[in-house]
Amino acid sequence: MDAASHVRKTALPGVGVRYDLDTQAGKHLSVVVHQDGRRTIGFHDPADDESCKETVTLAPQEATALGQVLLPDSLRAVRSQVEIDLVTERIPITKQSAYGGRTLGETRARTLTGASIVAVLRRTGAFPSPAPDFRFAIGDTLVVVGTREGVNAVSTLIAGG
Repeated sequence: MDAASHVRKTALPGVGVRYDLDTQAGKHLSVVVHQDGRRTIGFHDPADDESCKETVTLAPQEATALGQVLLPDSLRAVRSQVEIDLVTERIPITKQSAYGGRTLGETRARTLTGASIVAVLRRTGAFPSPAPDFRFAIGDTLVVVGTREGVNAVSTLIAGG
């Protein structure tokens, strides 16, 4: 990898992570991966990093589609060979959810849906592999892994309580 394609990573507390890339053509772009899964692509003046010329925000599904398009053909072939029917999604605990203040075990998410809550993201940090007695808070984001149907069912469960 040459210097022109080096990606720099910067933590943005409470927001997510920013990745910066200076291209061989002298362009500067950044991608902010938000805690809720959105991606914001920003185009900057190389001489003034604080001057953002344009931004585009992508939903998680749009970012996945764009990532597929950007993959070189050789990697796309490998990816299709190891494709599995699992998805990962971030699901927020909103004020409307009945699970703010309740525990992971009370959701019975894995039993009811087959999908697993593998981490909880909170402003204060990430909590991987939460135990059944882990208590959710409004504003938490759940990282859920399972089949598309199972993850959708967890989303419905958390939203509707």
